[in-house]
Amino acid sequence: MNLDVDKFKQISDAEEYLEFFQIPFDQQVVNVNRLHILQKFSQYIQEIDDNYPDLNLSDKLSHYREALATAYQVFLESTPHEQKLFKVFKDKPKNVVTLTEITSD
Repeated sequence: MNLDVDKFKQISDAEEYLEFFQIPFDQQVVNVNRLHILQKFSQYIQEIDDNYPDLNLSDKLSHYREALATAYQVFLESTPHEQKLFKVFKDKPKNVVTLTEITSD
């Protein structure tokens, strides 16, 4: 697969990344999980960049493709709430009693 680095640098949305890397996707899954897929992909990119700083651009893009495919797959099998990528999912709300905390006497 011949990937254009300059084009990659101009991509900004989930569909463009998936199309660029020729990864088949379900539009409904992307519509619901767009930001989560991109956040997970971003985490994977950071890991690749940190762990393989000497990769040439072609190899790096190949790893990025695998990372995006994995990020997309995560949200086919899991939910944003389970992944807790964003602060809103990590923080327990204040002044809220969950159903599991209610007991009967």
